[in-house]
Amino acid sequence: MLSSYDHTTEYSHWDSGLWTRVLAASGVSNPLTGAAFTEAMLSGLAGGIGFMIFTFEYKNITTASAVTRFHPGPYTENLLRRSGAAVNIQQTGSASLAQSRLNAALDTGVPAVVRVVRGKLPWVAEDPLADMESVDVAVVGRDGEDYLMDDGGGRLERISPLALAQARNSRKADKHWQAHVVTGARSAMEELEGEALTTDVVRQAMADTAQELLSEQAPPGVPPGYARNFGILGMMTWAQRLSDSTSKHGWMRIFADPKRSVTGLGMLHALLTGRRFSGPGALRPLYGQFLREVAADGAAVSGVERGSLLEAAAQYESLGAHWDALTELVGAPGEPDFAAMAAQVEAIAVLENAAAQELQAAAGVI
Repeated sequence: MLSSYDHTTEYSHWDSGLWTRVLAASGVSNPLTGAAFTEAMLSGLAGGIGFMIFTFEYKNITTASAVTRFHPGPYTENLLRRSGAAVNIQQTGSASLAQSRLNAALDTGVPAVVRVVRGKLPWVAEDPLADMESVDVAVVGRDGEDYLMDDGGGRLERISPLALAQARNSRKADKHWQAHVVTGARSAMEELEGEALTTDVVRQAMADTAQELLSEQAPPGVPPGYARNFGILGMMTWAQRLSDSTSKHGWMRIFADPKRSVTGLGMLHALLTGRRFSGPGALRPLYGQFLREVAADGAAVSGVERGSLLEAAAQYESLGAHWDALTELVGAPGEPDFAAMAAQVEAIAVLENAAAQELQAAAGVI
């Protein structure tokens, strides 16, 4: 086991929390502060926050899913590139080559991040919906023939090479993907991610977040017809559909069947309370902390600029309570109160718009 890897640190969102642990164990520090990266800073560099809402009607169930982190932009890729860390990202179709690469990374004394289908891990029950996507986990060392893995469960899990290979091999797009920090001498063959972290990079990250929240266009790679499912426009659309009992997208209609309601709202509540696609307060308080850390860099911001950043931070910190209240409504027992949910989402959309406008102004003057 790597003695420097701390699998017990608290986190708000799994991906940013994972890389906070991995970069710390790999000896990477924030060049703007000289200290270890905080989760808030890494989360902000990744894009921080966003919004997406979708429902799908199937023969027997109706699903409802929401994402409150920056999405569908390249969250982890942004985090790694903007952090400035020298990260080697590799992928192969060969299980034996993947294991050799994993062992080589661990031999340098750093943890390695791999992508697995969570339901394929021996200690996890399969979930057809959740297992449609891979999840990043850290392999932090070896113990005999087995590996020790941090999957966010609060303890290190032991896994055999065969079981790990099967979990890594289960989704074609992420087959045997690996990333690790490169230390010491670097091979000319290594493909490294990373750019120098500067205040301009931080500013661009903030600008991208504001743009995604305020845009009325579909995100890159998403068909134009789905623009109304993203950002603040998506929140406004959701508020309308929550109180709609007549159209084909109205939640009062698509969740009129109690069985469909229990399934759909249960799924939505799990996503909003989980830390894979969301986190406490829809990750708004964490983003507020990021803005405060940026404002604390006295060498980079003036008094006026600091005021703008702190105002945006306060707005996002306040928004956390509004999102938590909405999550409680979604998960409340009994018949769902769609009218109350609609009112809460509508209020959130107004506050989110004001906060994003302030963020956009702060990004332009940092």
